[in-house]
Amino acid sequence: MNISSSCIFTDIPAQLPIELCQTLFSKPTIRIERIVSKGHCSAENEWYNQNQDEWVILLQGAARLTFAQSAPVDLKPGDYLLIPAHCRHRVDWTHPDIESIWLAVHMYAEPVAE
Repeated sequence: MNISSSCIFTDIPAQLPIELCQTLFSKPTIRIERIVSKGHCSAENEWYNQNQDEWVILLQGAARLTFAQSAPVDLKPGDYLLIPAHCRHRVDWTHPDIESIWLAVHMYAEPVAE
């Protein structure tokens, strides 16, 4: 049995020209990602419309998510939410001076290739 550990707050590049997305774990019906944003947001008029449910928690920083069918949600450290499959959403704002560190859990109804 191979047990390994790491810290979600380490190995963050000093410069983030683009949002950093890293898969930490995946199986056919689940994927866990670390996302690091610093002033990053969705392109204007760009919406995520994912085939899977996504549970996300903001561990550090601040962010605002906007949804096509509901009110915007401001997130601070410790805030989490479930974004159902096909719920159109976008990242409107992330803190420009502090890394916003997210943990995202993608849950697939059908197995997907790893």
